[in-house]
Amino acid sequence: MNDSLDERWMPSKAKLVLTTSEDGIEVRCDPSFPDAWRRAPYQAQIRKWAASGEEDDVTVIVIVGQRVILITPTRDFDLGEIGPDERIVRDLDGTRVVDVRVVKINPKQQS
Repeated sequence: MNDSLDERWMPSKAKLVLTTSEDGIEVRCDPSFPDAWRRAPYQAQIRKWAASGEEDDVTVIVIVGQRVILITPTRDFDLGEIGPDERIVRDLDGTRVVDVRVVKINPKQQS
């Protein structure tokens, strides 16, 4: 638990688990509550992280089961399931994410 988050963020209450990766913040939803991240106060805070992330090159994603949603301050990009041989590519206008796509990784790039 992060000291900056109050008891509302406890996984048993929020139905979310927050983790970090080398690329950013991951919000993992309890599959029984796939829209938990959309409720107040969670969605507003997730969007704040996304806004900050655009400035600092940090990606914020929500994971519901196998489904991945990339979050920006103004838009959600539902990317569906992403396989181990795929990666997320963000198209930027300055630091603002304007589009997102999933691409296959060249096997030579995986090493």
